[in-house]
Amino acid sequence: MSQQVLKLGIPAGSLQEATAELFKKAGYNIKFSSRSYYPEIDDPEIECLLVRAQEMSRYVELGVLDAGITGYDWILENGSDVAEICELMFSKVSRRPVRWVLCVPNDSPVKSAKDLAGKRIATEVVNLTQNYFAKHGVEVKVEFSWGATEVKPPLLADAIVEVTETGSSLRANNLRIVEEVLQSTTRFIANKAALAEPWKKNKLENIALMLQGCLAAEGKVGLMMNVRRVDLERILSLLPALQKPTVSSLSDPDWVDVNTILDESYVRSTVPALKGAGARGIVEYQISKIID
Repeated sequence: MSQQVLKLGIPAGSLQEATAELFKKAGYNIKFSSRSYYPEIDDPEIECLLVRAQEMSRYVELGVLDAGITGYDWILENGSDVAEICELMFSKVSRRPVRWVLCVPNDSPVKSAKDLAGKRIATEVVNLTQNYFAKHGVEVKVEFSWGATEVKPPLLADAIVEVTETGSSLRANNLRIVEEVLQSTTRFIANKAALAEPWKKNKLENIALMLQGCLAAEGKVGLMMNVRRVDLERILSLLPALQKPTVSSLSDPDWVDVNTILDESYVRSTVPALKGAGARGIVEYQISKIID
């Protein structure tokens, strides 16, 4: 057994289950215990530690962790000097970036950041907010919010900078978005010294390859079918393929096998068209990973 171990930070909280699900698809089974901050993983070369996403980049920068998964927003908020291995387009709700937005009550007269000069802003991302207003040349009072930020205006704050994916929580609290401060996605980051070690670099790149392969396969399916050679050109014109379809000869010289990958949303309209164009033996199959 290898004596080398990669210390990997898993984000605790809202990203925890989404991260474990992604790793499972990539072939790594992570098990959590309610009494431990050290999740089990079925790879003896990896040691996991549960860390809040807000703190992850600091511990990676310090070398307490070799690598970790966190948001781009928290890397900027902490000003962490870390290496980015890859972007991972997933979050707790969707596969879209999360947005940090400047919000005020619906009945507020505020139309832009400049209208908040001298006002109090509540947020969890103090540095990001201060930098944002500084770029606009606006002086404000930025206060750290320990939670329930949406309920603070107008009594405890004039405005907030809060994260949102769908905007439903903001609407429920009678808030409207004034401006977007930042879009953020999940990042796989590493300590720069750790990344300079060949074994750890190779290990991290392999993990990243599998994770990205799983994300690339989401929403995609494979289609295979038998096609008469005389119908091949027409069949190929109907396929919105991820790449050029693979065409293979069959034992019958008049027929070929066509194999392709496409968005699952296209299947319901594409399959009937393929059958109508002469395709036979059409099989749809699931794709777990796509590795370029």
